[in-house]
Amino acid sequence: MNVKAIIALVCGILAVILSLIATSTVLFIVALVLGILGIVFGAMGMKEAKASGTGKGLAVAGLVCGIIGTVVCAIMFACVVCAATAIAGALGSLA
Repeated sequence: MNVKAIIALVCGILAVILSLIATSTVLFIVALVLGILGIVFGAMGMKEAKASGTGKGLAVAGLVCGIIGTVVCAIMFACVVCAATAIAGALGSLA
């Protein structure tokens, strides 16, 4: 049993889900951390899978989900920052 691959998959899936439903900065940070952990554990799980021969699919899936979760989280965070900047600029021009 490749525990690192399972951890990678769980972290990756949670990162994707949280990055899509994040409504606060804390959730963005949690999603980003989970995505990075998914990538790290996915790489470690692939190394372990090469040695033991089990769990390569789980490790790859965890790595992919971690990458997707991290990228989506970064894009969503950038969109929130841009929207907040635009709103602040619009409110500043009203004054």
